[in-house]
Amino acid sequence: MGYFVTVEPGVNVFIEDINPKGNKTILFIHGWPLNHNQFEYQFNFLPTLGYRCIGMDWRGYGNSDKPFSGYSFDRLADDVHMVIETLQLTNITLAGHSTGGSISIRYMARYKGYGVSKLVLIDAASPSSVPKEFTNKIIEDTNHDRPQMLQDQPGTFFFQYISEPKSDWFVLMGLQAANWATSAIMVTLRDENVYNDLGQIDVPTLIIHGIHDKVVPFTQAVETNKLIKNSKLVPFQYSGHCAFLEESDRFNQLLSSFA
Repeated sequence: MGYFVTVEPGVNVFIEDINPKGNKTILFIHGWPLNHNQFEYQFNFLPTLGYRCIGMDWRGYGNSDKPFSGYSFDRLADDVHMVIETLQLTNITLAGHSTGGSISIRYMARYKGYGVSKLVLIDAASPSSVPKEFTNKIIEDTNHDRPQMLQDQPGTFFFQYISEPKSDWFVLMGLQAANWATSAIMVTLRDENVYNDLGQIDVPTLIIHGIHDKVVPFTQAVETNKLIKNSKLVPFQYSGHCAFLEESDRFNQLLSSFA
């Protein structure tokens, strides 16, 4: 079931709500440059176990409205809060991938974990900023040839071989985002970080991270693990930056046993 939630006047974000009557709820926050559809191999399995799975498209991405501004971690965390408050979600698991992990971390600190009882960080962009040489190149490429920039990403994101159709699927998700939003998130990743937020998280936290991650090196997951009390780090031996896709069966089992 798809619908929209107003997060500020004139800005609506898209929500995919699967199995609304499920016993437990997981709110999924996607990564750059994708949208909620990246979790389709969770959405087709977890509801069979009784989970309610909610996928949210960030502003600027997927089916959500695409304002020119509002891409700081604070504003994106505010959007998550509006979704949780509007849907009256309580005792949920918040699961964020990559930049979605950063947004989830900022949400936990900024709103003292309102409505959230467990946190899952998947190849999260934490705790430090993303290096300028990476972000600046992405920004430049986005502003000159965004389709080619997106075409280049699967080779960086995935450790395992993926088929050409799957790579095309990845690129098509990226093309659903606005150009300005694609660049703006890179600016945020370059200029902001969540280091000071980590010590404020006090719910059980599962950290899943591919040991072959070229986007956010595994060493950063180790540091994040040290900075979040009551957290557990689980290495994924055959994954890069997309553990939920590259080892989806193991990922789904781990998530369902934790959430």
